[in-house]
Amino acid sequence: MTLPEILSNEPLRQLEFPVVRDKIFLAHAGVCPLPRRVSDSIRHYAALCAQDDQETFWPAQQMRRSRELAGRLLNARPEEIAFVGPTSLALSFVAAGLNLRRNDNVLIHFDDYPANVYPWMALAERGVEVRLLNTRELGHIRPMDVLGQVDEQTRLVALASCHFVSGYRIDLNAIGQALHQRNILFCVDAIQSLGAFPTTVEQIDFLAADAHKWLLGPCAAGIFFVRKSLQERLHPTVFGWHNVRCPNYVAQEAMVFRADARRYEAGSQNLLGLAGLSAAFELVLEIGIENIAAELLRKRALLVPALEHKGYTVLYAEAPPPNAGGIVTFFRDGADMAALYAKLEAAGIKTSLRSDRAGREYLRLSPHFYNTDAELQRVLDCV
Repeated sequence: MTLPEILSNEPLRQLEFPVVRDKIFLAHAGVCPLPRRVSDSIRHYAALCAQDDQETFWPAQQMRRSRELAGRLLNARPEEIAFVGPTSLALSFVAAGLNLRRNDNVLIHFDDYPANVYPWMALAERGVEVRLLNTRELGHIRPMDVLGQVDEQTRLVALASCHFVSGYRIDLNAIGQALHQRNILFCVDAIQSLGAFPTTVEQIDFLAADAHKWLLGPCAAGIFFVRKSLQERLHPTVFGWHNVRCPNYVAQEAMVFRADARRYEAGSQNLLGLAGLSAAFELVLEIGIENIAAELLRKRALLVPALEHKGYTVLYAEAPPPNAGGIVTFFRDGADMAALYAKLEAAGIKTSLRSDRAGREYLRLSPHFYNTDAELQRVLDCV
C-alpha cells in the first residue's frame, strides 16, 4: 500500500482507516484512532490468548522482530530498544537512573509537555540544579539557545523533538552534536515527531515515545532507546524477574542485569500493546517516513495561508521545513477558540484545544498522511 493509493482510493482509505467513515480526525498530536491493521493485530492476538498461555502466542522471535522494527525507525540497534510503556515512565527511568549529584545541573524547557518536565523537577530533591531554558517564543529552541545556557556542571539536556502546542521541531542533530562535544548527555521526548518525521538517534543518548500519537499505535506501548555505551551508566530503577538474572525463576544472591536494553523491562510485557505497536511500525515503514513527512509539510502549506487569509495567527507560520511539523496551531485575538472547537466537534471534526502558560487558547490541527485535501477544505470552510 502506498500513500498515493490511500489518497486516491476512498474505499481503500475507509478500509484501512475506519475513523474516516464517520468524522474528520485532525488530532493525531493528541490520541490517535487505530488503523484497521493495528486493531486487527490486537484483536487477533487477543483471540489466540483465549486458547492458552498468552506468552505462547508471542514467542521470542516476535519480540526480536518488534525491536528490529523499532531500530529501523530510529536507526538504532535492536539491543538498544526497550519496551517500558508510557513516555513519562521512560523519561522517569532516565532521570532517576543517572548518578547525578549535588551541584550538577540539567537543562529543560519548562513549557514542554509535563511528561518531560516533572521527572527532571524531581531531581531538585537530590540537590541537582534544574535549569529552565530561556526561549524567545513558545517551543522555539535553537542550538544557540541551548548552548548559551549550559556550563561545565551541566550533565544532561532534556528536550522534546517537537513542541506539543506550537509544533516547532528542533534540530536534534545540531543540538546533540554540540552537546556531545561538551560531554553533555541528550535526552529526547520524541512523541510528537516519531511516525511523522525522520527521528533518528545518531546524536541522541536517550529517547522515549509512546505510540498513541503519530505512530498510530495503542496507548502505553512505547519505545525507550538507550545508547548501548550508556546502558551500564543508566542504572535500572525497577527490578523483577525479567531484567535481573533468575535461572528457573529462582532469585539469586547477586543481582545481575541483562546485558542490553531489556535491563529496563522489569516484568511481564504489555503483549496486547506490542501486538498493536508492531503492526503500527510495519504500517509507517510501509508508507515510508520520508513520504509521510513530505505529505505533512504539503498539508501544512495548504492550511497555513488559508487560515491566515481568514484572519488567524498561525504559530511559526514561516518556519522553514527543518523546523515545521505536522501541527498547525492558530488563534485570533478576541475570538472564542473554545466555541470554535465545540463547533467543529459538533460538525464531526476532531481537533484539539490547547492553551499556553498565559492562558491564551489555541486550536491545534494535526492531520496525518491519510487525511485528504477535501477534509482539510471542509475544516477551513467551518472556521
